[in-house]
This record gives sequence, structure tokens and C-alpha cells, in this order.
Amino acid sequence: MSLLTLVNGAQDTIGITRSTTVIASTSGNVRTLLALAQTEGQELIERFAWPATQLEAAHTTIAAENQGVMTTIAPGFGYMINQSFWDRTLTQPVDGPLSPQEWQLFKARVTTGPYSSYRLQSGNLYAYPAPTSGSDWRFEYQSINFCESSGGTGQSAWAADTDVGVLDENLMQMGVVWRFKKKNGLDYSEDFRIYEQKLANKTSRVGGKRVLDMAGGNGVDHGDDGIGSTNWSNTQANWNEVG
Repeated sequence: MSLLTLVNGAQDTIGITRSTTVIASTSGNVRTLLALAQTEGQELIERFAWPATQLEAAHTTIAAENQGVMTTIAPGFGYMINQSFWDRTLTQPVDGPLSPQEWQLFKARVTTGPYSSYRLQSGNLYAYPAPTSGSDWRFEYQSINFCESSGGTGQSAWAADTDVGVLDENLMQMGVVWRFKKKNGLDYSEDFRIYEQKLANKTSRVGGKRVLDMAGGNGVDHGDDGIGSTNWSNTQANWNEVG
């Protein structure tokens, strides 16, 4: 579903004439629908950590504290996903984020530790102590890009009629409808109720959920040892025999 089809669907639901363009339109109603589509995308990004907007950043370190602009390292950066930051070269987590107090404490010390910690400051990624150059750093982050161009480039705002949504576009269309009715003094209570119900259903299911086994384990594996739970007994027995 493109921006144009999203707006056309909202127009059909509201009961107003379809437009042939959105971005270039001078119609008051169409400009309002575009503004509401922007608001809807931004609000959905803020309300939930959508798997569709969770991305991995890859960064090759330089021998300096300031590793560069965060939005260059991680395009569309919104916020870091906790405990996802690793130095794959050293197979070592990159600790952080450091608080301003911790950063100043570390900077005041005469000695430093062997591994870097990170801090986000002034839109840049900082490391202390400065790492050696060439390490492969990876982390996951939440993007603010709720839509993308027809060519697949992530965007934090609608820019062309052919742009497509990264999030559920039917949900976004429902959001545009109730927001338009509210703005124009129309009864939007039922539209809002259905929208909120769909949003709740989406956020409870998207990305899947782990199954917890109250007898122990989650039915997948035991952390980083790579041993599946169904093979644990046999593996343990083999270790006992070796011992």
C-alpha cells in the first residue's frame, strides 16, 4: 500500500472524494490527511518497539574516542536496544551506555581498562578507552523510519505518493481516519475504539513470543552453550561418563 492508496482508502472511509495525488496536492483536506499520516507514523513509532523497525548497525572502529555521528553509523537511529552491543573481533560486549558521571570519572582516572565502553553524546558515539582501529562493532537499534521510498530507502516522513509503510498500513489508515474525524469535530469514538483494539492485538502478537516451560527452560536452548533442551539429559549423561 502506497501513501496514495493509504490516503485514498481513508477518503473512501470518511466519505470524501478521492485525490489523484497527495504530496503535490493543494486541497485543504488532502493536506490535512497528509499531515495526519505523518503524525500517525510518528506516534506508532513512539508507542511500541516494532520488530519491523529494529535494525543492526555495523561499525568498523577507529583509534579515537569519537567514533562518529550516530545517524551515519546507524541510519534512522532512534535509540539503542539494550545489551545488543558487541565487539565481534574480540567477542566481547561493549559496555554502556556510560552516564555523564561515569564518563567524567573514567576520564579523570590515570589508568584505563582493556575494553571500551560507549557513550552517546551530542549525537555522536564515543568510546572509552579509545579502541584500536579495525574492530567489527555491531549493535541493534530502533529506527524512527516508519516508511520507505519505492526503492527501499528508510524515511521518517512521507515524501512521495509512491512511498510505502514499514508498519501495518491498514492500522495506519485507521489512525488517519479517526484523527481526521476528531480534527473536524465528527464522532470518532467507534473508529478510535476499533483502532486501539487492533493496535493492542498487533503489539501482543508481532515478532512472536517465547514459550516458557515452568518445569525449567524455554524449549529452545541453554544460553550460549548451544545445547538444545531436548538433548540436555543425553549430553549430561555423556559428561558424567567421561568424568
